[in-house]
Amino acid sequence: MIDLKQIRENPEQVQAQLNLRGDGYDLQPILALDKQQRELEVGRSQLQARSNEIGKLVGQKMKAGAKPDDPEILALKDEGNRIKTQLADLEPQEREIKAKIETILLTLPNPPSPTTPVGKTEDENVEVRRWGEEYLPTNPNILPHYEIGEKLGILNFERSVKIAQSRFVTLIGAGAALERALIQFMLDLHTQAGFLEMLPPILINSASLTASGQLPKFADESFKCDRDDLWLTPTAEVPITSYYRDEILSAEQLPIYHCAYTPCFRREAGSYGRDTRGLIRLHQFNKVELFKFVHPDTSFDELESLTQQAERVLQALKLPYRVMALCTGDLGFASVKTYDLEVWLPSQGKYREISSCSNCTDFQARRANLRFKEPGKKGTQYLHTLNGSGLAIGRTMAAILENYQQPDGTVQVPEVLQPYLGRPVL
Repeated sequence: MIDLKQIRENPEQVQAQLNLRGDGYDLQPILALDKQQRELEVGRSQLQARSNEIGKLVGQKMKAGAKPDDPEILALKDEGNRIKTQLADLEPQEREIKAKIETILLTLPNPPSPTTPVGKTEDENVEVRRWGEEYLPTNPNILPHYEIGEKLGILNFERSVKIAQSRFVTLIGAGAALERALIQFMLDLHTQAGFLEMLPPILINSASLTASGQLPKFADESFKCDRDDLWLTPTAEVPITSYYRDEILSAEQLPIYHCAYTPCFRREAGSYGRDTRGLIRLHQFNKVELFKFVHPDTSFDELESLTQQAERVLQALKLPYRVMALCTGDLGFASVKTYDLEVWLPSQGKYREISSCSNCTDFQARRANLRFKEPGKKGTQYLHTLNGSGLAIGRTMAAILENYQQPDGTVQVPEVLQPYLGRPVL
């Protein structure tokens, strides 16, 4: 959530930053409501001051000998009662205006960082670096991952439609084992780097989705349980964001690093028929998430190290990838700066997203009312949050099935996974 004070004091600057994300973000309604609210606050303060003054005058006059039925006393009490009525009328007006302001604030994205490339679409994202070109496969007859997976009998989409609907998969035998091995390998890698593992609930309430930025904007992208205020989590970022919600941490606790494996659920309502086959865009998928709660002074350095931690997974698996800095028009709702990791998929002849690593600054912390206090300083500050996939498991499996595909139709198991899987070949 954007700081209302920032909008009030620098409306032109905030509007210009939001315009870099695209059209449709107009600050005039919120500025008008804020002005109206402050005028009401001034009026309420003046009425409250007069009410207090009347109370003192009545007390002084009564102490000086005035009787309760004296005309002057009655006039003062009558004025005091009218003020109480006016104050009572102002309270719901103020609540209504504050609610309208918050509703608008919840729809505004995080203004991009000055270091984020300016652009309108993903075509204007900027490549930062590539890794692993020496590991590009030389096999000229690589099948798409879903075809080789079905040939090997390790995944099945057709029967999954019978169980659920399209865009679900059932993993079988070595496929299920490979998924499990990837999860364990990633968790081991991240915990060894200092991330504390969590296994959070995957049914989450509306407040948690609002805190992380999924609600209200992405309600249509999520699956909701109709009988309860519970949703299936779209990413472990959501429950981790709310783990400390409404708390005040100490500066000594920061930074806090968490990693978490969860199933994730998304409608993919805006995918418009893309990737209808395979593991790239499923309604249900597994993911290991990286999350950081950090001091505001360090968050951009923490973004670099978070991205490098996600890269370590691809490097250990020897999967070629590139790092892309997203432009302003392609940023996620809560992020000020994002790096996408894109892994090489030979069957498509291009790099595809496998992780997004983002700095959300204080945007989620404001929505979650999550602050910290430094010793010797008055008041509290909102901390900064960062998140990144470390990695999306299905997409990692797809990359392995293609990049490690052999001419004889088998798939070699990456060396680092062989101890987990107990076999060198699928």
